[in-house]
Amino acid sequence: MFFYQFYESGDLAAKLHVQEWIPSLKEMLHISLKLAKALQYLHNLGIVHRDVKPANVLLDRNLCPHLSDFGLAVYKKDLKHVSVENWRSSGKPTGGFHKKNMVGTLIYMAPEILRKDIQSEKSDVYSFGITINELFTGVVPYTDLRAEAQAHTVLEMNYSEQQLTAAVVSQGLRPVLAGSESGAPESLVKLIQRCWDADPLNRPSFDDIVAELDPIMKHVSEEQEGKVLEEPSEFLTDLSSDVVNNLQSYQEAVNWYVQGEQLSEGASFATDSNPRFWHDSSNGTATYNPTLSSGSFATCGRRESMEDTHFLMPSMCREKDVHLFGIFDGHRGAAAAEFSVRALPRFLQTLGSTMSPSDALSEAFMKTDIAFRDELIVQRNLKGVTKKNWHPGCCANAALIVENKLFVANAGDCRTFLCRAGTSLPLTKDHTASCVEERERVIRAGGQVKWQVDNWRVGTAALQVTRSIGDDDLKPAVTAEPEIMETTLTSEDEFLVMASDGLWDVVNSEDVISIIRDTVKEPGMCSKRLATEAAERGSKDNITVIVVFLRPVSTAERIY
Repeated sequence: MFFYQFYESGDLAAKLHVQEWIPSLKEMLHISLKLAKALQYLHNLGIVHRDVKPANVLLDRNLCPHLSDFGLAVYKKDLKHVSVENWRSSGKPTGGFHKKNMVGTLIYMAPEILRKDIQSEKSDVYSFGITINELFTGVVPYTDLRAEAQAHTVLEMNYSEQQLTAAVVSQGLRPVLAGSESGAPESLVKLIQRCWDADPLNRPSFDDIVAELDPIMKHVSEEQEGKVLEEPSEFLTDLSSDVVNNLQSYQEAVNWYVQGEQLSEGASFATDSNPRFWHDSSNGTATYNPTLSSGSFATCGRRESMEDTHFLMPSMCREKDVHLFGIFDGHRGAAAAEFSVRALPRFLQTLGSTMSPSDALSEAFMKTDIAFRDELIVQRNLKGVTKKNWHPGCCANAALIVENKLFVANAGDCRTFLCRAGTSLPLTKDHTASCVEERERVIRAGGQVKWQVDNWRVGTAALQVTRSIGDDDLKPAVTAEPEIMETTLTSEDEFLVMASDGLWDVVNSEDVISIIRDTVKEPGMCSKRLATEAAERGSKDNITVIVVFLRPVSTAERIY
């Protein structure tokens, strides 16, 4: 394990685009200068960072920046050997997928990197310019939005990777430059433009950048100190402790895991009651009961943040014949997925003795959706207008096994299939706007569906999925009501595979069966291998996989 100092304020990207922090001019200049000095120090040591961006700038409690993540850093002397001819991965990915052919994050990459030309330390200067401009404007590059989740959707809607690359390299596209409204001095704006010049030779070194930023910082500090002396000092002492506490709580991030657990807690069973779930669902005639073993693996993949969540609940509430598994694939932020992973199982438990398994699953989905949207309204009111356009959601997929019955509930584009007698039996269908039935259902419910860039999408949010938990701005057209499939398990059923679309985008069910056949029969290891394979094949999304073996696996299969 690696142990690092804890940075209380998180990373700069989250501070700007999740908390929607608006720093003062002095704070922005302080961060800019400190970051420039960090890169000056690195370059003087002969090291090029190669992944400068706000997400890699950590802030301590005093908002002092610390440059992090050296996974792509190299010595300058080695850069001359990096070109399109030898810029290839030499093997399968390990913990850091495709490190050898990754050189940062697209919107911060210099044109020479996008062209796959030989790089230099001036590539860091370009990324620094994009980063500092983002700090002063407060918006995600190439969008006009502050909120990260919506901005990424707009970015993907406006440009493919190839289109954005061509625009930056050939057309000189750059983010909207910080204007006077940001408070940025004219000299700083000109410095940003020089930093992102298309020709690396025209970009300043970090020695030059620090030399230019130092006097700007001193001038602003002296100006502000003069203004403070003119203001009555009583202003600082008039703030009540309540106001201070409110300001602090405003800046704290919501723990959606806890919210989901607490809001569903009142509806859950007391632990000592231990009711019998669906005891008559098979009318006592079950002749076959599967023997389960389960495991999972989840990875961010190539995304900046993790928006998937999942749970495994074998022998739910100590019922040996009742098992529950679920995956939630978040979009427009992780809030809905984090809330649902705790809330949905608890809601399901409250319904176990009063409804059939199918009805209970459907009702649990709907209750989770309503509870999340209600809590979202509460949080928006607490946070004020800065969060008014915050509409997170998630796809949801749950598998419930009761004795020899399997029920799969799905809303969105996560998928589940059963390997039966060596072939795949799909237990879900994708709910996306590209499906004619779903598209017509959304339109009947009052929603708008348009062809945008490369696919049918719903509403101004340009959402591809047509069923989800959350997404309150698209309700009722984007419903949380799941489709449920039921099957009876037999001795021919080998295993169940559930996964978010990060797997299914690049791996089909036949490939999954083949990979599991060729892997040690331990469900956690099979899950990890599937996720790793998806990453190697170029999946661009978060990847979560659950594998459930439905019959005993021999010791030899587990070892070999």
